[in-house]
Amino acid sequence: MLGTDSRTGSPNWLDLGSPDTAAAASFYGAVFGWEFASAGPEAGGYGFFRRDGKTVAALGPLTEDGARSAWMHHFMTPDIHATAAAVRDGGGTVRTEPMDVMGEGMLAQFTDPQGAEFACWQPGHTAGIEVASVENSLVWAELHVPDPIADIAFYAELFGWRYSEMQTPGMTYRVLSTADGDQEDASFGGVAPLGDGAGGPAGGEDARWVPYFHVSDVDATIARAEQHGGTVLMPAADVPEVGRIGWLADPFGAVFALLKPDPRM
Repeated sequence: MLGTDSRTGSPNWLDLGSPDTAAAASFYGAVFGWEFASAGPEAGGYGFFRRDGKTVAALGPLTEDGARSAWMHHFMTPDIHATAAAVRDGGGTVRTEPMDVMGEGMLAQFTDPQGAEFACWQPGHTAGIEVASVENSLVWAELHVPDPIADIAFYAELFGWRYSEMQTPGMTYRVLSTADGDQEDASFGGVAPLGDGAGGPAGGEDARWVPYFHVSDVDATIARAEQHGGTVLMPAADVPEVGRIGWLADPFGAVFALLKPDPRM
């Protein structure tokens, strides 16, 4: 299960780039009840989404030329320079070279060989997000790419990820785990063939990482999102042995998903 123990290769930070951070903060506050706290004037508009005083994600203005609003998954690395070299060796792209972030940690941003963007965070004073896998927080990280096996091999070289296969209607889904510990307990996300994700919208989809947020009522959360300018990409649906899910885009097009886990799993 996705947690906050910051194992190598585990999701340890999540942030949203948006063209209007005030409006985005208002939207996610209405949908999830998050509070937004600025990181201060020196942070250039960056700040933190908090749930009960704990950081669940972050928000900042778009900084790359031509960038579109999107959620960015960060994965823990103990050596960000070595990870950047491994990204290049594996056929990926380094979009932002490793850099120090005010002593809080080291950041670099990448694109994998199939076009999905991701980042890495080497903890300093800030280890990462403070809460996960509880209501209104990150619970799953899902990758959608044309060739899942090839992309898993790329990430395995970076982080040592393992995977297991499960059959879902019409496709094979791969569940990802970090290198350490029991494979099921160390699972944090999955990989789906592009356009045929576990409930994702079919057709017209880009290679990307999609965050799933744990909610107690998928249908009610979708309704709140629509009321505040969000768009439904996939209506609420039950997925056997997974739970109830739905896909949304925020008012600026950033894609995210909802999950109410099956209590029997």
